[in-house]
Amino acid sequence: MPGSLVLVVEDDREVARFLSLVLQESEFEVETIHTGPHALARLAEIVPHLVILDLNIPGVSGVEVLRRIRGDTRLAGTPVIVVSANPHMIDQSVDAADLVLQKPVSYGQFRDLVQRFA
Repeated sequence: MPGSLVLVVEDDREVARFLSLVLQESEFEVETIHTGPHALARLAEIVPHLVILDLNIPGVSGVEVLRRIRGDTRLAGTPVIVVSANPHMIDQSVDAADLVLQKPVSYGQFRDLVQRFA
């Protein structure tokens, strides 16, 4: 759905820039957040079309952010794509995420998978 808001929660600014670029080229509106507490505060205000979530973020882990998304009835229909380099944390969230990608993620792979949620 072009123009839909995607929330990218990623503390690595280079990775966040890469993910945002791919999403913008797919005609999504993108908002980037770099910490868990900021993600939770923003999610209390908005219902994004899609969340791209790193699990290893400062303040509140991505695993906890995902748990809170899944526990919030307002966000029940919001798909979450987990993108992480930490296999242990991925194992903790694989059942709650709509899609799990292990870093590094290629441009083509991410673009094609995000299109599933357009």
